Amino acid sequence: MREKSLKKPALLIASAMAMALTMAVAEKAQAAGEKEKCYGVAKAGKNDCVTANGSCAGSSKKDAQTDAYLILPKGTCDKIVGASLSPKNG
Repeated sequence: MREKSLKKPALLIASAMAMALTMAVAEKAQAAGEKEKCYGVAKAGKNDCVTANGSCAGSSKKDAQTDAYLILPKGTCDKIVGASLSPKNG
């Protein structure tokens, strides 16, 4: 009889942990969807990744390089003067 009473709390704890893990994964996936590339705002050497002339993060050669981007929260890029949601030539 005692064995049954010990299994119930363990099952509840395991269920709570599984639920917490599921919620954390779902929250992270949602947050990932709320980001966007913002071009022309990175300082030299501080871009997030890939430009027309480089393939690694930190490869931009000048401030506000128009083909270098930062990953920002969705909607932020539209608030920055000179920023663009797509790369520009030059």
